[in-house]
Amino acid sequence: MNRLKLACLTVGLLLSGATAAANFSFLGTFEQDDDVQIFSFNVGAASNVTLRSLGYAGGVNAAGQPIARGGFDTILALFNGSGTLIDSNDDGGPGNVPADSGTGQHWDAYLQAALAPGNYQVSVMQFDNFANGPNLPDGFFRAGEGNFTAAFGCGGPAFCDISGVTPFDQRDNHWGFDILNVNSAAGPGPVNPIPEPGTYAMLLAGLGLLGFAARHRKPDDAP
Repeated sequence: MNRLKLACLTVGLLLSGATAAANFSFLGTFEQDDDVQIFSFNVGAASNVTLRSLGYAGGVNAAGQPIARGGFDTILALFNGSGTLIDSNDDGGPGNVPADSGTGQHWDAYLQAALAPGNYQVSVMQFDNFANGPNLPDGFFRAGEGNFTAAFGCGGPAFCDISGVTPFDQRDNHWGFDILNVNSAAGPGPVNPIPEPGTYAMLLAGLGLLGFAARHRKPDDAP
């Protein structure tokens, strides 16, 4: 095998491996309190996957987009490819998610899991619309209740939060959500894959190999 063919094979292998780790950012809004957004993602190799929301306290997502504070208190639920509930999170807590500047609460959701290769699903909901489990088809606690937070007394038709600091806190319907360190992801909002830094290094190394091979190819090298 000549140098050029070997370099092309090496670049192919590098690029195929480079797709194994990327970050995906989603943005959207709910129409009412009992809405649920379902995302799917694939893990190509055993990975530590991070799922996080950003709408409650705001911040900057993995795509570099600023997310405003003031969204609803988020819940995340993680399911395997068969729809079995693996884990869920309501409040990420200090150290994982920032505090909201209005309420002081760390009520964005944050979930980390060591996942085997395969397909997974994750749902985004508003507190307290928890997944019933043990399976995704079992539905969610507040399904069919529409704007259930109106009963909390904020004065608005939906997205009322019991903040724990003030009696009630009127929020809005926007959410931001990241899926980090997976092979691919899809959902209801715009998808912005952000390759891991190592991907760029591998790509540059591969291109360098191609350049080296082209410069040093012998006249009698077969194509």
